[in-house]
Amino acid sequence: MKFGEKYLDFDLPRVMGILNVTPDSFSDGGKFNNLNSAISQADIMIQSGASFVDVGGESTRPGAEEISVEEELNRVIPVIEAISQRFDTIVSIDTSKPEVMKQAVEAGAALINDVRALSMNGALETASKLAKDKHIPTCIMHMQGAPKTMQDKPDYDSVVDDVLDFFRNKIERLTHAGFHYNQIILDPGFGFGKTLDHNYQLLKHFTQFTQFDLPVLAGMSRKSMIGNLLNKDVENRLAGDISTHTIAALNGASILRVHDVDAIMDVVKIVGKINSVS
Repeated sequence: MKFGEKYLDFDLPRVMGILNVTPDSFSDGGKFNNLNSAISQADIMIQSGASFVDVGGESTRPGAEEISVEEELNRVIPVIEAISQRFDTIVSIDTSKPEVMKQAVEAGAALINDVRALSMNGALETASKLAKDKHIPTCIMHMQGAPKTMQDKPDYDSVVDDVLDFFRNKIERLTHAGFHYNQIILDPGFGFGKTLDHNYQLLKHFTQFTQFDLPVLAGMSRKSMIGNLLNKDVENRLAGDISTHTIAALNGASILRVHDVDAIMDVVKIVGKINSVS
């Protein structure tokens, strides 16, 4: 897959390091919301083996309030510029706002990661133009509801079937809007409008999401689906992270979006070895 001017294969799962430059993200809010600490964390993740650094300026944790376009730009653009100038890596912009997408790509981002799946006014048109003009793929995520209310009462007849239907509809919309088929990445949206059982149903049947022959992203790092099951606080969920991302990688995940890059790179090496032996 082409990301701007860079090409990346998915013969092995790739690791995406999470870089939240926010004061209120559920796990690392406030840790990397100044430029020096953000660059330092990006360096650590890249040196550990991350193929992507995913920069986010607005928290999408349950109950999160939305922020203005100006505030989000002030948070993410200096960080994206600095990472792009200093490191040979793919920078992803975690946003739903079309103006942030546009300015982030101008600053050096080469992937759009949108939890709202290009549903905001103008987002589809903006991302489509960036895909056509600058070879910028988009990751579309499934979410029931909106971040502020998504965990109130999630309900599905079949969460796996509903997510598959969502992907079919979104792929059709994006390709009709001008995306090449191979400029789309899929994310089933662990923790976004799902109960504990819904999340583990998605994980159990993860291989189903690979039927579209597109990269599938798994993002479970430090989430409540791990903490609530294991009764562990955010800082003590690494074993759960390793377990869940190993299962996803064995079932076809192309991208593992995580906070603890070094540990999950070990997962990638082990899964790669399993897949290479007879």
